Amino acid sequence: MKLSAKYILIITCIISLYGAKSFAQNEGIQIGSNINPLRTYQGGFYEYSDPQAVNIKVAVWGWVKYPGKYIIPEYSNVVDLLSYAGGPTDAAHLENLKLIRTNKDSTQTIIDIGSKDIMVKPVAGNLDKSPPLQPGDVLLVTGEPRLYFRDDLSTVVTIVSAVVSIATLAYLIIINR
Repeated sequence: MKLSAKYILIITCIISLYGAKSFAQNEGIQIGSNINPLRTYQGGFYEYSDPQAVNIKVAVWGWVKYPGKYIIPEYSNVVDLLSYAGGPTDAAHLENLKLIRTNKDSTQTIIDIGSKDIMVKPVAGNLDKSPPLQPGDVLLVTGEPRLYFRDDLSTVVTIVSAVVSIATLAYLIIINR
């Protein structure tokens, strides 16, 4: 019995060492390759570059789904950048977006962008009011966390539970004297 267990262990090791390549990979896909070329990301770095256009590096901070640094086509606007970032969260204040731009003399300019500037459809003579993006721009989506009833309920239940536990302990100590 012990001899057959050794053979099974040896065969398993041989299959796992030599057969792993044929079992672990599908044809045409390699481990570590980018399956979806439209969205590559790694630790807060996202690439939506267009191989046929000039691409710029920008950043999105704040209350968006995927904050981080982005490589995007130069023709992208603020709405495109918000879309690349997964959109604003429910705690975002879209009426108070800020575009932080570093000038050539290393000073920074803060450009206020309101929701009316980016959400209004462009019509004849009324083009997109948001400024074009430039390399190094940082889009700051302001906001604040929102508390919901479940958050308040959780806090109340935690406090009540602690008070009941302390009261029960005190009652047990008094009774056992």
